[in-house]
Amino acid sequence: MANASGLFTPTVPTVRRRFSPPLGIYRSGFWFSDGVSRRTVCSSSTQGAEKLSPSGSRVPRLAGKGCKLVGCGSAVPTVQISNDDLSKIVDTSDEWISVRTGIRNRRILSRKDSLIDLAAEAAKKALQMAEVDPDDVDLVLLCTSTPEDLFGSAPQIQKALGCKNNPLAYDITAACSGFILGLVSAACHIRGGGFNNVLVIGADALSRYVDWTDRGSCILFGDAAGAVLVQACNSEEDGLFAFDMHSDGEGQRHLKAGIKENETDKEPGTNGSLVGLLPKGSAYSCIQMNGKEVFRFAVRAVPQSIESALEKAGLTGSSIDWLLLHQANQRIIDAVATRLDVPYERVISNLANYGNTSAASIPLALDEAVRSGKVQAGHTIATAGFGAGLTWGSAIVRWG
Repeated sequence: MANASGLFTPTVPTVRRRFSPPLGIYRSGFWFSDGVSRRTVCSSSTQGAEKLSPSGSRVPRLAGKGCKLVGCGSAVPTVQISNDDLSKIVDTSDEWISVRTGIRNRRILSRKDSLIDLAAEAAKKALQMAEVDPDDVDLVLLCTSTPEDLFGSAPQIQKALGCKNNPLAYDITAACSGFILGLVSAACHIRGGGFNNVLVIGADALSRYVDWTDRGSCILFGDAAGAVLVQACNSEEDGLFAFDMHSDGEGQRHLKAGIKENETDKEPGTNGSLVGLLPKGSAYSCIQMNGKEVFRFAVRAVPQSIESALEKAGLTGSSIDWLLLHQANQRIIDAVATRLDVPYERVISNLANYGNTSAASIPLALDEAVRSGKVQAGHTIATAGFGAGLTWGSAIVRWG
């Protein structure tokens, strides 16, 4: 099967060069104890032989297998809400919002729109750019906190794409860090599981969980979808250099949307033995956020995570071409860039047009940067997500 660069990628990889350096384990995967910086590995398999499974099919034994980002796509709803629009329903103004957040517009799903349709549109664009047929997709990862089904929406995207081989599809829930976790998960599936083409989709519709009477939160969020196709390659072409991921449940109180019971539900009729025990109907509450605490967390944790990932990759801040952060607040983006000594002209931001689109923000901004010609093949990008959980993580990647 031909990939985006026209090179042949076999269904079962065979790597002839053998090596077995001493291995150690990092939070970011494996490192080599000879002190030489090499590509991050997510599997301990280091021999390039194949073996037969009990069914007689070939099972790859992976050696030095890498992955690269070869296609991207995005989609946004047609309904746009400006700061001036919001000033008509809450006590705010365009100046008040833009000065504090950098946001001027956001897109929201209408009541008749579907997040699945939006995610599928972004995924189709990524496949088209990568010149990969839907039937050649091995795995679909949907990074979302707002699925349209309690049990997940990823299989519905697989259906919408028309993948006839029934590839595995599942959801990843990690709020605004979701896309980074999806990217790393894709790499591990490729390096350790023999997958060749993995779709990583970030899609969220947080507008459905916003209190539109709270000016502190309703001004921030928008809806969108973005997708990247991650493809297997040899180790020399590897495009995921290192990553760093964390969580801290203590911070959950600062950003959450917990379950609440429906107080209007009546108790079901019983003989008395189960009164007060059976749960009432429930739903998620609106987003509750302590903006000051989230800001402090982000400007402290995100630079540390990126610096850690850069160190694991054997790179410095001056080595990267672009800084691409989760698009939450322009003040956070600016503060992190300053901490890392990344000049303004090397920072990717489209926050003003879309607001905080949660797991969609990084692939949405990446897609616009690639299609505009800003990000080009071979460019190195330091990217990071952060948000509810609290969760945060970073990855150093190469585009193309």
